[in-house]
Formats: sequence, C-alpha cells, structure tokens
Amino acid sequence: MTPFIAEIIGTMLMILLGNGVVANVVLKGTKGNNSGWIVITTAWALAVFVGVTVAGPISGAHLNPAVTLGLAIAGKFSWELVPSYIAAQMIGALSGAFLVWLFNKDHFAITEDEGAKLACFSTGPAIRKTSSNLISEIIGTFVLVFVIFHFADPSISLHTDSTAKVGLGSVGALPVTLLVWAIGLSLGGTTGYAINPARDLGPRIMHALLPVKGSSDWSYAWIPVAGPVLGATLAALLYGVLN
Repeated sequence: MTPFIAEIIGTMLMILLGNGVVANVVLKGTKGNNSGWIVITTAWALAVFVGVTVAGPISGAHLNPAVTLGLAIAGKFSWELVPSYIAAQMIGALSGAFLVWLFNKDHFAITEDEGAKLACFSTGPAIRKTSSNLISEIIGTFVLVFVIFHFADPSISLHTDSTAKVGLGSVGALPVTLLVWAIGLSLGGTTGYAINPARDLGPRIMHALLPVKGSSDWSYAWIPVAGPVLGATLAALLYGVLN
C-alpha cells in the first residue's frame, strides 16, 4: 500500500465511523437515536483511532489537510507531498460519506429533519455568528496541530521520502485518539469541531450530490475550511518560534 492509498483508506474509515455515529444518533428509527453528545465525541475519537491504526505505518496518518499543511509549514513534512496527501484525504472523505449514506439509506428516507440529515455529512454552528464560528474552528485546530507537533518523532520518516516526517501515527493511535476526544468534549459544542477541511468539505459535496433533501449550507462551508487552515498555520508558526 502506498501513502496515497493509505491516506484514502484511513480517511474513508475515519469518516465512515465518525459521520456514522452522527447518523446513528440523529436519524429517525436507529438503535442509537438520541443517545447524545458523549456517544458522538467518543465514537469520533475512536474513528480517528481506526484511521490512524490503518494508515499510520504507511503514510503517517495525517487524514486531515490542516495536519498536512501544519507539518509542512513547520518543516516536518515535504511540500512536494502536500498536494497528493490532500487529494487522497478528499477522496477518502467523499468515499466515507457515501458509505454513511448507503449504510443508513432507509433511515435517511424516513427522517424529515433536513438539518439532522446534513449533520450526518458536515458540521454546522450551534449559534450562527461568523466571527465566533471561525474563532472556534481556529482554536480547535490550533490545539489539534500544536499538540500533534509534540507527538511527532523527528527521527521517524516515511519510507518513500527521507525528508517527510510522520504525523498522527508517529507514536501510535492512542494519543491522538485522546486528543480528538478532549477537543470534542471541551471545544466541540459551538461548531461541531470540524478541525479538518476534508472532513467537512468532502461530505458536504457528497450531500449535494446524493438524493438527500435539504440545503448543503454552502454559505457556511468556508468556515470549516478556512478556520482549520488558519489554526494549523498559527500552530506551526508558534511551534517554530518556540523551537
């Protein structure tokens, strides 16, 4: 398996299980209906665990354009590999979102709430206010990427490129699982903590393509892309100053 394929599969599994738990909680008639935020944040963290476990040994398991960009800005990852990693992450996110829809197709059909159906694909704000929503995504992603820098072991590199340092999978899947769980529990209530442009944009595109009724809320879609990019950039710059 190549790093490109590993990023696709790892991201696909992460989205399948992460967005899958949202579908289980919010769609009508599921066994997990109305089981709550703790279930969602816990399963999302475990979804990251699964993706990192699969992709980590091959690609470093970035699974997130913000992580890839942050590591590149900090000099821990080759800029030459950034486009292919982000492309793989987007493909994986699109694929995972499609599988969530396929798996829950009957429950999508009986759910009247269009907002709940969109939530199975992408994030949205609890209180819609552009500045606050953007700040939430910036801070959440800053925490994610800044802590990941302290996970990454500079002595480990991808077998395909001696200058490309690993990301989420550098010290195993458990630390980043706990990190994502903490972010979800503490910082996730305002916007749903996208903290990952591919995680939000890929499934949002799939929502627009699939026969799921309702708006894809494109007026909000730039926030879970711009916020994570800005947060990752700030984390990389601060890490560079401190180190």
